[in-house]
Order: sequence, then C-alpha cells, then structure tokens
Amino acid sequence: MGNILMLFLALAIILFGATVFTNGLEWFGKKLNLSDGAVGSIFAAIGTALPETLVPIIAIMFGTKEAGHSIGVGAIIGAPFMLGTLALFISGVAVIFNRKQRDDYPVMRVDHVVMRRDMEYFLSLYSLAILCTFLTHPILKVFIAMTLFMCYGAYALKTIKGTQNHAVEEADLDPCYFAPKSHDPHFALILSQVLSSLFLIVWGSYIFVEKVQVLSAEMGISPFILSMIIAPIATELPEKFNSVIWINKGKDTLAIGNITGAMVFQSSVITAIGIMMTPWQLNHAAFVTVLLTFASIGLAYAQLRIKRALTPVTLLAGGLFYALFLVLIYLGKL
Repeated sequence: MGNILMLFLALAIILFGATVFTNGLEWFGKKLNLSDGAVGSIFAAIGTALPETLVPIIAIMFGTKEAGHSIGVGAIIGAPFMLGTLALFISGVAVIFNRKQRDDYPVMRVDHVVMRRDMEYFLSLYSLAILCTFLTHPILKVFIAMTLFMCYGAYALKTIKGTQNHAVEEADLDPCYFAPKSHDPHFALILSQVLSSLFLIVWGSYIFVEKVQVLSAEMGISPFILSMIIAPIATELPEKFNSVIWINKGKDTLAIGNITGAMVFQSSVITAIGIMMTPWQLNHAAFVTVLLTFASIGLAYAQLRIKRALTPVTLLAGGLFYALFLVLIYLGKL
C-alpha cells in the first residue's frame, strides 16, 4: 500500500513540477521579447514535453538494466498512444457537450492544413522510429535517431514560419506563479521558478521509476505495461485537459494542435532518445499499442484528407481503441 501511495505522490510531484515549469518557461520567453507565436510553439511545447522526456531518461539511467529499459520504452510508447486515443476521445466528447454553442456543428473549427501537417509528420516519423527496431547495426540506428532529431527541427521551424504568415489561436498566459501579482516579474524570480520546478520533475521521476520497478515485481505485471499506462497520466493527460477548455472557447485548432504537436515531438525527439539509449527491441505489446495508435490517428487523418474537415465522431473512435487495449491486458494477451 505504501508503494502505491508513493507512486501517486511521485505522479503528483511530476504534474505540479511540470505545471510550474511550463509557466516559468513561458514567462522566460516573454522576458526575451519573443513573439506570442514563438513562445507558444517552442517554449510552451518544451515545458509540456519535459516530463515525458525526463521519465524515460531517468528510468534508463537509474533503473535496473532490464526493468529500467522496459519502463523507459513503456513511457515512450505510452505517451503517443494515450494522446492519439484517449486525449482525442476526450476532445470529441467536449465538442459534443458544447454542440449547442456551435452553429457549424458537427464540423470542428480546425485549420485542416495545420492538422494534416502535424499528422503527416507524426505518421511518417513514428513509422521510421518503429522501423528502427528491425535494424541491428548501431550506426544505422544512430543515423535514424539523428534524422528524427533533424526532422523535428524542420517541423519546429515550419511551425514558427507558419505563425508569422497568418494569425493563429493563442492560449492566455497565466501570471507568473512566483510573482502572481506582478505584470512584469523580475528575471531572477522567473529563473528560480524554472530551476526549482525542474528539480521537482527530476525528483518525482526518480521516485516514479523506483516504485514502478517495485510494484511490477510485487504484482507480477510487466514494467513495460505498468509504465505505459501510468506514466502518461502524469506526463500527458492532465495538460491535455487544457484542450477541453480551448474547445469550450471555440479554439479547436489550438485544442487539437496541442495534442498533435505533442505527438510529433514524441515520435521524433523522444523515440530518438529511446533508440540511442536502449536496444530498442519492441515487444508484442509495444507493436499492438503502436498499431492502435496508427489506427486512431489514421482515421482522423483520412477524414481531414478526404473531407477537409474533422468531426467529433471520428475522435470518439480513439476511446474504442484505448478500451480495446485495456481488454487485451485484462485477457492476458499483452
């Protein structure tokens, strides 16, 4: 019981640290006089992506060799799976509940060009990362990992360029948590907020990895499966509930882009880290999870490609894929 409580405490620490870190990083960008587009596209994205990056790195570096690698790969594979299924499902439900405020329902107010671009990047880069599991030569794996890094850099530049060419939806910037009443907080306060929250994320990640190893042994559950289910709860899902708020405000591009943009990062940068730091030999459960992710995103992409529009019913399919995953675990098929 104590280990379970410590696991949830670790998740809470990671979530709290990530929230404070993102806020501090956004204010850091403001202090550098960067545009709202650059702050939203780069600094906010880095802030929300940091936990999902640190959890697998700490698992691989500080966990026992076999369990640490399983936890790390589980967190890497689990993040895009949860976003591509459960997060899209939640967004679809939010649109349906908000339908009375939408004259154009069921068509969502998304920029189909931006959404298609994100999904094309994700499907292409994630396919390349998965292909890497069949390669044995280390030089080829390093080459693919570096290619993934460079592709994300190209995506980031294209995103920033896109925000300069046309107006984009922007999220409101919350007050600096270390100076909530100040409209122009001191740089030292912002820096201390970033560093202290970074410490919290690292500390929480370390506790999380330790307790997943213990609980997986006690419960007889694969560290990979346990990590894949639990890690994204702290690193992904809470942040994506912002999408519900944005959908209620009619900012569908921002809401869905928050999800698809994170998936591009995961399919490139995070998987590249996994490829370089682990043997990257995906098991049966990982391949099933990847296929479910592709199926869910593939449906949304097909609708955008054919209809040039997105509807909530398509997003609801993500919930079915996530439910299928849980059923397979219950039946012992994964």
